[in-house]
Amino acid sequence: MIGTFYRSPNPDSPPLISVGDKVTKGQTVCIIEAMKLFNEIESEVSGTIVKAMVENSSPVEYDQVLFVVEPD
Repeated sequence: MIGTFYRSPNPDSPPLISVGDKVTKGQTVCIIEAMKLFNEIESEVSGTIVKAMVENSSPVEYDQVLFVVEPD
């Protein structure tokens, strides 16, 4: 396990993105906590979120797919 996946910056906030949302390259899409450090993960492409591949608060690994994005 490399870290823990979070869809929002804190439990009281809405998700940074949801299925159906449009994202732009560089937009923050989630947060990965690793060793008590919270790292904002940015989208590598612009497009529409088709599917979230990881549940909130789930462990994640290197190179794991987090979202499926249909490019613009």
